[in-house]
Amino acid sequence: MATASHRPDPDARGRNAEQGELAKFDALSERFWDEHGQFRPLHLLNPVRLRFVAERCALAGGRVLDVGCGGGLLAEALAREGARVTAIDLAPGMIEVARMHASVHGLSIDYRLAGAEELAASHPAGFDVLTCMEMLEHVPRPEKMLATLAALVRPGGSVFVSTLNRNPKSFLVAILGAEYLLSLVPRGTHEYERFIRPSELAGWARSAGLGARAMAGIMLNPLTRTARLTSDPSVNYLAHFVRDPLAPPGPAARARGGVSRDS
Repeated sequence: MATASHRPDPDARGRNAEQGELAKFDALSERFWDEHGQFRPLHLLNPVRLRFVAERCALAGGRVLDVGCGGGLLAEALAREGARVTAIDLAPGMIEVARMHASVHGLSIDYRLAGAEELAASHPAGFDVLTCMEMLEHVPRPEKMLATLAALVRPGGSVFVSTLNRNPKSFLVAILGAEYLLSLVPRGTHEYERFIRPSELAGWARSAGLGARAMAGIMLNPLTRTARLTSDPSVNYLAHFVRDPLAPPGPAARARGGVSRDS
């Protein structure tokens, strides 16, 4: 099986991203908020993802960063829970759609067209909670992204990620089933070789100073239009990590106390 070491290199600017992957989603940005369109699975998964996060950390008043926010689906849900949300993405169309949708609904979310590496350099340890959903399988170096995510949260802060497992079942369900048989997502959205086994994710997290706290599978039923958490992470799964509380915060974080909306 291919692993992260066989993936393409990051882009010329040093960001842990590929223009081809960004273009896939940027091209669909105008349809992001169509609950019956090509992003329907994300709309079904979002309440489950939010519940997994909300049950494990305090959101009200917390400094929350959503990395790879897309059109703002999870960012808006986090803001409605009372979090002070910063959300970043490298797809310009997605950020534009996210800003417009939040404005229409009166939500104050700090959307930025920026990479996680840029924010980690300027605001280390600047957040209490970080979410990164359905993104790790689209970056060239997911192990390095885990280290970047760890640098963005304060010691004792939480990192939540969701991704896809790599095994025959996930290939049948997430690619053959979702993309080719049921057309739940556009063909070519996922590449099997980029899927991440839980053991790989846990190893990268440990190397980044993140301790595992919880893992859960997500079961999506397209016929009943429902999603639920399960104990089976064989296809889609969520993971909760906590940064080592003994790790010292970066000087920028001590000086700022997080990220302001004016920075």
